[in-house]
Amino acid sequence: MTALEIPNITLLDGTEIPQFGLGVFKVDPGEAERVVADALAAGYRHIDTAAIYGNEAEVGAAIAASGVPRDELYVTTKLWNSDQTRGEEAFAESLAKLGLDRVDLYLVHWPQPMFGEALTAWKSLIKIHESGRATSIGVSNFEISDLEEIISETGVVPVVNQIELHPLHQRRELVEYCNARGIRIEAWGPLAQGKSDLFERPAIADAAAAHSKTPAQVILRWHAQQGRIVFPKTVRPERMVENAQIFDFELTDAEMAAIDALEAGQNFGTNPHEMDVR
Repeated sequence: MTALEIPNITLLDGTEIPQFGLGVFKVDPGEAERVVADALAAGYRHIDTAAIYGNEAEVGAAIAASGVPRDELYVTTKLWNSDQTRGEEAFAESLAKLGLDRVDLYLVHWPQPMFGEALTAWKSLIKIHESGRATSIGVSNFEISDLEEIISETGVVPVVNQIELHPLHQRRELVEYCNARGIRIEAWGPLAQGKSDLFERPAIADAAAAHSKTPAQVILRWHAQQGRIVFPKTVRPERMVENAQIFDFELTDAEMAAIDALEAGQNFGTNPHEMDVR
């Protein structure tokens, strides 16, 4: 199986991450092994999962059966909210389900400031990283105040912050804060989860027509040109191939600006400081 030609992005710790991959959020465990196997066969080498997704074992099974060398893969998983005070134990459980002796990136999934455990979780990730079992560590859904707390208390800066980000919800202040500190942005829900008329907006549709691309490819290219890491979710092999075909064209400055102008502060996921599910 030949890997897709995906650019790498250098992280703050000097390691590299493929800019494009497959997310398996809401992929049913009964289907996840097939989906990941299809993605690996299509040339994907970056897979993003999480403990709460309930499909780590299936992701691991697909990896084991694929024959793709471990050093060609980039695997991310995440520490769930109820495990923030037992990070090292929860991480060991994730490794066992994945059938791996290390992951490339381990994230604190949500900050949950109402419980005050994110710093404890971050300290456990630091220990895991120091042990070599997680090559890199980062966070997900952290706001500026959450980032400032863990950085000021530990001196360790997350290499990524995975946040909801799409043309209707661009999080500019948070992105600027992260960029200034070398924290790379990973965009989840990069296509607005199919919950809007985004594909029909003229800024998107016109660019798609101009480049003979789909609206989804235009939006993913918009992310890529701003240096973000993206992993759209799909269970269809043909869509996996289509989604990855974004590195053979470039949006013009005017097209980028038109998409930028779609900012509406419209999110479709949970506000990070309102997530209290454990």
